[in-house]
Amino acid sequence: MNPSISIFRTFFALLFVACFLPAGFAGEASSKTPQNWSGKQDTWHGFKRVHFPTEGRKSYVVIPEKPAPGNPWVWRARFPDFHYEMDVELLKQGFHIAYLDVSDLFGSPQAIEYGNKFYKRLTQQHGLQSKVALEGVSRGGLFIYNWALANPDKVSCIYADTPVCDFKSWPGGKGKSEGSQARWNACLKSYGLTEQEALDWPNNPVDRITTIAEAEIPVLHIISENDQVVPPNENTLLMFSRVPEKYRKNNFQIISVKEGTEKSKGHHFTHPEPDRVVKFIRQHTLQSGNRVDSSSTNE
Repeated sequence: MNPSISIFRTFFALLFVACFLPAGFAGEASSKTPQNWSGKQDTWHGFKRVHFPTEGRKSYVVIPEKPAPGNPWVWRARFPDFHYEMDVELLKQGFHIAYLDVSDLFGSPQAIEYGNKFYKRLTQQHGLQSKVALEGVSRGGLFIYNWALANPDKVSCIYADTPVCDFKSWPGGKGKSEGSQARWNACLKSYGLTEQEALDWPNNPVDRITTIAEAEIPVLHIISENDQVVPPNENTLLMFSRVPEKYRKNNFQIISVKEGTEKSKGHHFTHPEPDRVVKFIRQHTLQSGNRVDSSSTNE
């Protein structure tokens, strides 16, 4: 065949593909590499951080120097600088770390709506992986669980640090926790509930954990046994006790710390196993072929 004819045929074939390839295919291809980030920039523990508003709320993404294949990410809810060592290690291993400030909404439907828009922007505009690892600290537990309950197909795993799993415990203070009257009032307002309606509310994470179990989302919590602010017996331990037995062993794990600090009423402590958290998130979030070996002890 004449080389010139071959070249022209190749050119027109490529032109045809570019013009008529379905939009879904083009979008899938472009999603492999994040687009440029725009917004105010600073650094977070040595990594570039980009700030931008989401529906008028503060949000940001910390960007790894070399993204891992598939652009995996962690979505942190509340207190992003508390026990941050796992996130720094994940950044080193190619994860993006994202944060949206919805702390005053206590996982309410409005918070979930903001979260949906944040997720859509990061996955559709910036090409981050469709399944995200959720991290929630304290009251952040309400947000990550309620968002996961609304979007179970979009979650790779859940890691929660002394999480609130029932707003009646905190900020309500209807059990052993002292709670917070001001934040309880704010919580009622954010949900649009009277106190009695809140006490009868059947949709806290502690009430709906079976949905997470049935979606086979791996879960890891760390708790303090003497936590007086978010008592584990009203939150993590009660919630896990409601998980059907067949799901508990592999998908619901707990790191238990004997005592938190006296100053924090047992709520804060030095993290004893950050490497285990890193391994857990890598194992369940990295795409096939790039996952950590679950039998590996080095991370």
